Formats: sequence, structure tokens, C-alpha cells
Amino acid sequence: VKVFVDGSMGAGTALFFAPYADDPATAGLPIHKRERLEELIVAADKAGLQVAAHAIGDQANAWILDAFASACAANGRRDARHRVEHAQVVRADDVKRFAALGVIASVQPSHCIDDMRWAAKRIGARTADAYRWRSFLDAGVRLAFGTDWDVEPLDPRLGLYAAVTRELPGGGPQGGWHPAEKLSLEQAVAAYTLGSAYAEFQEEVKGSVEVGKLADLVVMAGDLFQVAKKEILTTPVAMTILDGKIVFRR
Repeated sequence: VKVFVDGSMGAGTALFFAPYADDPATAGLPIHKRERLEELIVAADKAGLQVAAHAIGDQANAWILDAFASACAANGRRDARHRVEHAQVVRADDVKRFAALGVIASVQPSHCIDDMRWAAKRIGARTADAYRWRSFLDAGVRLAFGTDWDVEPLDPRLGLYAAVTRELPGGGPQGGWHPAEKLSLEQAVAAYTLGSAYAEFQEEVKGSVEVGKLADLVVMAGDLFQVAKKEILTTPVAMTILDGKIVFRR
């Protein structure tokens, strides 16, 4: 079940603890009152549903983690695999809570290299808490990557590039934006494959190339682990195979 906690940072409706740097009159808008959000999450969890909660701002992420904690206290711990969609701006203490609660960070790396053009104007120094992929992994949080199509391009090569460079497609800033949060290509591919399969309870049948799993494969024209990072964007797909059948050939 999909739940919205707040809006978007670009629209000024993502929910933060402190006001926006460029609009001190607002700190964003919650979609539900805090108490109502908790009721919804506890009820969904009690019904055995997996929750996918849209949360962008630091306060929105804190609220949904509070709600997941309440659900766990009320209903008991289970393999719920609740996840936060975007998990865009998250305080350090809340990164640890993701891990403690077993909540999945379901993120879309391409947002980073789009939003970084204007994010500092909106939230100032809080950009240090944005797109914390490495922090999540280091804390033991499960990462699931996606594209957020059709808001962002469907092509996952853009997300892989964003995850390993944190640079604009044309290059820069030098070394990447908040480079400590960059991932290795191996980590980024794992988040797109096994990470996403785990997030949908499908890791037994897809997410890796193993005997007995679905033969859903993409064959690239070049080895992404050998090309320059910027060439990830332009290395063409040679072949796509679904369930063992070729559905696209270059």
C-alpha cells in the first residue's frame, strides 16, 4: 500500500523540521496529521500489508519511522519489508533507525544529479543529509534502487552514473556533490537488482544470475565495469532477455 507523508522539495511541500532557506514562512506540508499517519501505518501493518511510504523531508522521514516503530510495538516484529520511497533528506540518527527497524530505503539516484542544481538554495546546509546512499549501506540499511519513471527517465544507466559519480551528465562538480555518499558500481548494480528484488519479496526468483531464477537479463555492448564512469551513460544495450526469450537485439 502506498502512503504519502509529504510533498516534494522542488514545490516547497516536502516536510522539514526547519523552514526552507529560500522561504522562511514554510517548512513544508504534511499530507496527514501525525496521529492519523500513525493510525494508517499501524492498521496497514496489522493487516499484513507492506507499506511504501513517500517521504522527502527530514521531518517526514522521522514521522514515518516513528509510525513504523509504533506498528512494530503494536503488532509485533515481522518480515514486513516496509520501505520509504525517496528517503531524500534523512538525519544521521534516523539513518540508524532505518537499520534498527529493518526499513528499506527505496531511492532513485537520478534525482540527486537533477536536484543538486538547486537543492542548496532550498535547504542550505541540509544538503549534507540528502541522498545518503553510502551512509545507508554503512549503517546496514537495505537499499533498493529504481528510476521513478515517468517522473525521471526509465533508463537505469542514468541512475548508475548518478550513484557512482554524483555529477551532472555533462560533468561537475569536480569529484561529485557530497562525494562521501558515492557508491561503487558493484554496490549500485546490487541495489538495482538484488536490492529491488528483496524489496518486493522476489529475491528467490530474480535479482541475480543463478540456476533456477528467472532468465531476465540485459546484455550490454561493453563491460560497464571496464568503461570510464561517464561512458556508463552511453554504453548501448546489446540484448534484452525476458524469461529466456530475446525480446530486443541491437
